Amino acid sequence: MQVLMALIVGLVFGIGLIVAGMTNPAKVQGFLDLAGNWDPSLACVMGGAILVGLFTFRFAGKRERSLLGAAMRLPTANRIDLRLVLGGLAFGAGWGLAGFCPGPALASLATGGAKALIFTGAMLAGMMVFELLERSTAALSRSHGG
Repeated sequence: MQVLMALIVGLVFGIGLIVAGMTNPAKVQGFLDLAGNWDPSLACVMGGAILVGLFTFRFAGKRERSLLGAAMRLPTANRIDLRLVLGGLAFGAGWGLAGFCPGPALASLATGGAKALIFTGAMLAGMMVFELLERSTAALSRSHGG
């Protein structure tokens, strides 16, 4: 049941991204072009997502189990550190250069476009590099008694 619900939620999310035009890199880059021909429509999509998220996370934060009975695992980190800032900068730079963030890139794979395929490949490669660095750092920390 969990996998089926994840599939359904992912499909609804992907369809929402397509309907909102977020799978079009030119639309995203138009939003980021503050000095040129600015397209504010992405701000409306983000505002709607923030509003939904605000109420959803407040509701979820009061629960010990999800609506399907799984244990709730909400983020507990609440401070801004160098890793968060650098990650945000890398995410924003990639988003601005390619016009994709992870969700729309995956939804765009359905169209078979080369740009979405290249972006997704680069994103997966970056995730693998991050995982390797995390494992190396953890192993080094363990070997030095940290």
